[in-house]
Amino acid sequence: MTGVKIANLTAIHGRNTVLHGVDLAVDDGALACVLGPSGCGKSTLLRVIAGFHRAHGGTVTVGGRVLDDGRTHVPAEQRRIGYVPQSGALFPHLSVAANIGFGLARAKRNDRIDEMLDLVGLNGFGDRHPYQLSGGQQQRVALARALAPRPDLLLLDEPFSALDAALRADLRTEVADLLHQTRATAILVTHDVDEALAFADLIAVLREGCIAQAGEPHELFHHPVDAEVARTLGEANLIPTEPATLTALGLQATAAPGSYLLVRPPQLRLSDEPAPASVPCRIERSHFRGYDHRVELTPESGVALPNRLIAYAAADSAPPPVGTVVNVQVSGEPHLLQPKTGR
Repeated sequence: MTGVKIANLTAIHGRNTVLHGVDLAVDDGALACVLGPSGCGKSTLLRVIAGFHRAHGGTVTVGGRVLDDGRTHVPAEQRRIGYVPQSGALFPHLSVAANIGFGLARAKRNDRIDEMLDLVGLNGFGDRHPYQLSGGQQQRVALARALAPRPDLLLLDEPFSALDAALRADLRTEVADLLHQTRATAILVTHDVDEALAFADLIAVLREGCIAQAGEPHELFHHPVDAEVARTLGEANLIPTEPATLTALGLQATAAPGSYLLVRPPQLRLSDEPAPASVPCRIERSHFRGYDHRVELTPESGVALPNRLIAYAAADSAPPPVGTVVNVQVSGEPHLLQPKTGR
């Protein structure tokens, strides 16, 4: 069953069109992520779904109920949609319990508040105020407040962006587990690739107000539709499918002129010794990142490769020094990116 269906959605700010015919379907109980750079329309899409911004065209349907189609416009407060903004936006003068219970019917408010405190792991915190909580605890309260009315859909607008890296990783894992536990349908918007890959069942890449590609994280990462989507999902080496290049690397591809092979950095292997199906490259930079070394390489003259390649070397030993010429091999099956033939 489809939890959210967006069809041919357009939205404008003043005279500027921000969303151009967006199509997106999210299954009931799925966690979706809209990924893209700042200014691509992510937050506007969330605001249109929430009812804070009217659609200029197209339809928004949640749980089988049409919320916006140009004729019908259900007000935000009647949409049964929970919304968690970046800052959490808790009421500073209210206790944790009062924040969670805000807007709930009086009859079973206390029981629901206790249930939500238990759900987000904040038992015993009900009498505290937001200023007495850590950033991660405040975001859990914001999540509990959004889930308390049992919404049909939960929207999360970069809710982890203000947290430090370690807390952000821990909290997004907790939130994803919590949403799966409650079988909530949710849409997260972010520009953080790691966050999208770790959180979502479905990723939609938004580019200049259009969905460039949508699918499961593994599918998008390994089989993007074009070079821009490939780079959106992480660092990418794009190797031209020139016969001489393919032969040197021991690769084969039947491709139109202008095609590329997508090779992710972990697919490049570095060796001090000459090896079959390898090309010589000079190490220009090397950065130790704790879990690996990020190595930038420049092909030696006469090698038909991009001017710069990125490889990730294992962290248990240092790669050869900068300036060293190493032999580079491609492992696994690179993904073929064919040139576009039309719109």
